[in-house]
Amino acid sequence: MTSAETVTFDSYSTLLDVDAVEAALADAVENPRPVSQHWRSRSLMYTMVANEIDAYDTFYAFNRAALEHALETHGVDLTETEREEILATYHDLRVFDDVQDGMAALTDADYDVYVVSNGNPEMLDSLVETAGIDEYVEDTISADEVETYKPNAEIYRHAAARTGTPIGAIAHVSAGFFDVLGAQHAGMTGVWLDRGKVPWDGFAGDPDATVSDIRDVIDVLQKRD
Repeated sequence: MTSAETVTFDSYSTLLDVDAVEAALADAVENPRPVSQHWRSRSLMYTMVANEIDAYDTFYAFNRAALEHALETHGVDLTETEREEILATYHDLRVFDDVQDGMAALTDADYDVYVVSNGNPEMLDSLVETAGIDEYVEDTISADEVETYKPNAEIYRHAAARTGTPIGAIAHVSAGFFDVLGAQHAGMTGVWLDRGKVPWDGFAGDPDATVSDIRDVIDVLQKRD
């Protein structure tokens, strides 16, 4: 793990709690948890398959397709209006409690902070507003800019170019194991944010560092500087 100048963050599941979509589903679905889990896993699967078969579309479009597949799989019939209302929850997700304080500590210590996400620009604009982190985040970097999704190395290299930072001087923080591994493969320091939901997937190695709270990221980085 090398010294970092810039810290990049994933968005969904890292800064924002995607499990909150269950509340929106609960109004229309008798058992929302399996539908929600199917929806999330399918949307991520679509991005990874799209990378391999050159079938890029916006993350919002894939998210819609994944929701439709989840509803069909679980035998739920909703109107188009109801589906759009559920999709819209991605613009108003709950922010994890450690986000603002953790980012404030990093910016106070002169680290440049960015968000690097599969979300399209409109989704990221909503994220920054919802999370109240505009004063800490230099910019958001979307997969839409290169039409390639994580964990493809291209998006991390693009992020390095956009931030003007050598890729080896970037620490990428994510709750997604595949995102951490992708960042490491591209040359970044990979910091896994363990939200306590699932264990680390160790089939391809370990993260450079693990934290359970964004407020601990600065301590990990400063110990390495």
